[in-house]
Amino acid sequence: MPAAEVGAPVTAVLRSPQGRVSVRFRQRTLFVALAVLAAILVLGVIALTTGDYPLSVGDVLATFAGQGPPGADFIITGLRLPRVLTALFVGMALGVSGGILQSVSGNALGSPDVVGFTQGSAVGAFFVILVLDGSMFGVSVGALVGGIGTAVLLYLLSYRGGVQGLRLILMGIGIGAMLIALNSYLITRASLLDALTAQAWRIGGLNDREWPHVAVSGIAVAVLVPIALYQSRRLALLELGDDKAQALGVRTERTRLILLAVSVGLSSFATAVAGPISFLALASPQIARRLTGASAPPLVTSALTGAFLLLASDFLVQRVFSSQLPVGVVTGAVGGLYLAYLLAREWRRKVS
Repeated sequence: MPAAEVGAPVTAVLRSPQGRVSVRFRQRTLFVALAVLAAILVLGVIALTTGDYPLSVGDVLATFAGQGPPGADFIITGLRLPRVLTALFVGMALGVSGGILQSVSGNALGSPDVVGFTQGSAVGAFFVILVLDGSMFGVSVGALVGGIGTAVLLYLLSYRGGVQGLRLILMGIGIGAMLIALNSYLITRASLLDALTAQAWRIGGLNDREWPHVAVSGIAVAVLVPIALYQSRRLALLELGDDKAQALGVRTERTRLILLAVSVGLSSFATAVAGPISFLALASPQIARRLTGASAPPLVTSALTGAFLLLASDFLVQRVFSSQLPVGVVTGAVGGLYLAYLLAREWRRKVS
């Protein structure tokens, strides 16, 4: 075996019958994705069958067929299934959003909640909740507008003949801090009831999620994730640097803008549906990258990892703590420790 092939990742290629479309993938990445998907399915079944009103798998299947035991239809389709699906879609959206930002910025700290996208979405959502008293659709639009406005501002402030990853991160941290202050100001100007509602939403959670939340998050994932996957090859080339990417035919700034727009859209809709879920978009791509051994966060595995982490965190809140504790408390605690680990590792790398 030639020396260049020693230790090289094992890849496979799928081709259409006419050979017009081909997809190359690393076998380890495929195995990891299938394993995480299997874990999601198992955890989803457990979430649907356990709780104050336990059901068997047969009861759940019978309920889907319209022949379940009394009360099971409300328990499954009215309470548990919307919550599970919302967790899956929001986790996928945040996983892909974080994976894109970390690849574009070339920095492990690239995440919508670190660079201010989530806080910008929260400003738009808070405005609709506290000022306009809007519906779920209005909150989604407000969050999207706030996220896009923040992204445009960040891009303009970071652009100096191109966007460099470190400048993007530092500018985003500063903008995010100012937006957190603005969110706090909006809460202080609201009535007591509205302020309590907004503060509970601000932590991020999946309590009382219904089918409109599933629809909003599901449509966002169905529309934006395929765009991200279509751009994934160009994303990989961007990681080589702008000069090399342009030499290989990539229109770097156009591609970067498209990917940032997808990342903002995913994080904005996720924030509108579940509130600002802390650190999930930061940790999911990094965990996926370590599981797959890839040089950059793989988007599909990042999406599945985000879905699993959010579903597992919500299951932990419901079944272990047995309370209505917002899931953002769990992800924030775990993500904070993970962020400290990343910072310590980067510091050791620079010192050495």
